[in-house]
Amino acid sequence: MSEADELLATPAEWSLPPERHRHFKDVLMQQIDQDQSQDLSVRTPVRPAARRRFARPAVLVPLASAGLAGALLVTACLDGRVPAAGTSPSATAAGASVTLNRIATAAMASDTIRVRDDQFVYVRTLERSNTGDFTGPVRLGAVHTEERWTVQDPGPLHVTGWIRASGKDAIMPDQMLPVESTDAVPAGPHHPTYRWLASLPTDPDALLRRLYKEARPVEGESRDQAVFSLIGDLISGAVMPPANAAAFYRAAARLPGVREIPDAVDAAARHGIAITLDDTGFATRDEWIFDKETLALLGSRYYLTDPDRGVTKETLFGSSAVMETAVVDAKGEVPGRAASR
Repeated sequence: MSEADELLATPAEWSLPPERHRHFKDVLMQQIDQDQSQDLSVRTPVRPAARRRFARPAVLVPLASAGLAGALLVTACLDGRVPAAGTSPSATAAGASVTLNRIATAAMASDTIRVRDDQFVYVRTLERSNTGDFTGPVRLGAVHTEERWTVQDPGPLHVTGWIRASGKDAIMPDQMLPVESTDAVPAGPHHPTYRWLASLPTDPDALLRRLYKEARPVEGESRDQAVFSLIGDLISGAVMPPANAAAFYRAAARLPGVREIPDAVDAAARHGIAITLDDTGFATRDEWIFDKETLALLGSRYYLTDPDRGVTKETLFGSSAVMETAVVDAKGEVPGRAASR
């Protein structure tokens, strides 16, 4: 069975990490290039909100070309690099714990933004991703804009949001596309509403126990990596009470293998301090990038290793930058402008 056939046969209820969704995106785009006349109806395994990893922070990106249409969760993740020369892993781990607790303190001091069930969380990001063929080398495309509207209705819902991309190398530019699932999705890790996030424990140990139950590792992924990814998903494209945001960062500080990267650059070319987790069993590593002064989330980037396609060393595979987060009253509404339905 080819990888494209494997994708078509994958059950809709499967929960795949962003690396696999990006992998499937490569497969689908290659399929489009090779056979534009084939009439297919494709739906990928749906992760309406969870495991998006920064925009990536989080999105199902419908793909369509010459009769091929589908939904694919594309997320922006982050860079993984070895510690700087002369810096021991234990030192960077200690630094990560201190930094995450500083970030938690800053998050706790942030303003409380309340979100109603009938509203939408709007996130605008800059994205840069691979445009190369699946079997070929990585070729990073141009930076483009993505806008997402996440439904706050606790559901269960078949459509949990909408996405619109624009700019060079954007997929289906300027089209408002639904984030949808075959099965109705209730509020939870795959549909993180403000109300659901506010219901989570604010004690970091209790929250971590809950996240270990919610996370679904895939083959080759450790449970720690799955939890790290899930936290990244939930902090990247949602609005939540300050106490809950702080709890996520403090929970991340307790994960074995987290370490600090002193300098990382997001898709908007902004430099920041980053947090990553070492998981040698997985082919990608993520970084969460924060402003060095304010400790606000800037974005993310991720690296890939894939010997099957000749990528034997960690190679930058994509990055994102969170440019705006707001609460709006309707899908298509942009802060400061009237809604376009």
